[in-house]
Amino acid sequence: MRIVIKTLKYIGFFLIALLSYGLLVTLLSYIPVNTNQFATDEPKVDIFILSNGVHTDIVVPVKNEFCDWTKDVKFEHTIAKDSTVKYLAMGWGDRGFYLETPTWADLKVSTALKAASGLSTSALHTTFYKSMKEDNYCKKIRISTLEYENLVAFIKESFEVNSGEIIKIDTDAVYGKNDIFYEAKGSYSMFYTCNSWANQALKAAGQKAALHTLTDTGIFRHYAN
Repeated sequence: MRIVIKTLKYIGFFLIALLSYGLLVTLLSYIPVNTNQFATDEPKVDIFILSNGVHTDIVVPVKNEFCDWTKDVKFEHTIAKDSTVKYLAMGWGDRGFYLETPTWADLKVSTALKAASGLSTSALHTTFYKSMKEDNYCKKIRISTLEYENLVAFIKESFEVNSGEIIKIDTDAVYGKNDIFYEAKGSYSMFYTCNSWANQALKAAGQKAALHTLTDTGIFRHYAN
């Protein structure tokens, strides 16, 4: 009986701790950073934050005078050779989620637990787009040259490299013909998610962001207007 009571106490403490953490993270997502922006040069580059309702991508121009992403992110598919392709979306996340869970129906308990624990590796998902349509899940942000260069540096630092080259992941995961994955640094966990990464990217670029967030909502609430 004592063992049962002790076990129930541990479960109770765990649930209280989990709920407290959830409340804390939610509150932190309401605290804005970089609200007083002072650009050092004229805003010249349009970027986007793009959500699928759960996960946030950072979307940048495929090529401009400041960065040519095709030198690093190489697609063999036809769409990448299409001159009408203008944007590259990049999102960081758990490698297992990306490669083993193309849809929520494919989610395994083992994959979720491994991701939440921070024991698995991460990946960067890249996708080409011909155009971006602004709505509640896609917000355009115009940033300065220096801000864009800082964003580029943050994203590039997130890639794992080998002899100066980012490492492509060969996978049979079912995605579109304009999707490709690369090895990334860091580990996904219940304390740092794909949205945390996107939020950090915005911070690096000196843009509005949450103090900390695990969700896309924590980012987009700062771009509601």
